[in-house]
Amino acid sequence: MSDNHTDYAGDEVTYLTAEGAQTLREELDELLNIKRPELAKKLKDAIAMGDLSENADYHDAKEQQAFLEGRIRYLETLLRSAKIIDDDDTTQGIVRVGSEVTIQEQDDGAEPETYRIVGAAEANPREGRISNESPLGRALLGKKNRAKVKVETPDGVITFKIIKIG
Repeated sequence: MSDNHTDYAGDEVTYLTAEGAQTLREELDELLNIKRPELAKKLKDAIAMGDLSENADYHDAKEQQAFLEGRIRYLETLLRSAKIIDDDDTTQGIVRVGSEVTIQEQDDGAEPETYRIVGAAEANPREGRISNESPLGRALLGKKNRAKVKVETPDGVITFKIIKIG
């Protein structure tokens, strides 16, 4: 089972948790209503200084503006095409995007680890959020409690057992 889907227009579907979508909406709001106006003022002030060819403030502001506008476009596109994960879909005993999964490496004495399977835009392994597109995320999707999964890593194949799906 793959949770990577393509919609009718051929666009990749991005999965977001409700809280992840809210965080991205808040970032977009800040970029549009705070950062963009601040940067516009900075550009206006730099232009007022005169000769733009040697104006470091102007070139810095233009570079920041390009980055800002790119991030705004990315967030708008992401939020427009995102599929919000319904937490009610995660309780059916099968690992899906949005599931919290406790796994244990089938090695001597390995400690169990718990991860939440999220879309790539929210992934942060240090916070226990792994992408559905990662090798481990792909291996876990569609599996049931107590299943064993093999994951290809740079150090070789590692086998994990699913301890709990929440």
